[in-house]
Amino acid sequence: AIASLTQTGSTALWMSRLNAGVPIYALTPEVSARNQMTLYREVHPLLMSQTHQDRDVLLWEAEQVLLEQGVVDYGDLIVLTIGEPIGASGGTNTLKIVRVGEHHMPGTLDDPV
Repeated sequence: AIASLTQTGSTALWMSRLNAGVPIYALTPEVSARNQMTLYREVHPLLMSQTHQDRDVLLWEAEQVLLEQGVVDYGDLIVLTIGEPIGASGGTNTLKIVRVGEHHMPGTLDDPV
C-alpha cells in the first residue's frame, strides 16, 4: 500500500493519476480534504490527527491508523510519504518504505534508537 500524509490532498491527487496497482491511503486532519479525496481514483481517504511535529512519530501513528482500519497487516510493506515542514501544504519531500510492525513508537523504551 501507499500511505500519504497530506493536508490538502494534492499528493494523493498526483498519485491517483498513476496506475500503481496498489491502494493509496491518504491520511489527513482536514475533513474538507478527506471529502474531496473521495473523488480520486484508487484513493481511500482517512482522517488522522497530525498534532505532532516529529516526523517519526507521525509515521508511526499513520502505521497504527492503517492497522486499526484493517487495511494492512503486520509484515506488509508500505510506502509512506510526508512533507516537511510538518503541517505546511505543498511540501511532500520524504518517502519511506516500512515493514509494518518493525518499528516502535519513538521515545519509548522499545525504541531501537
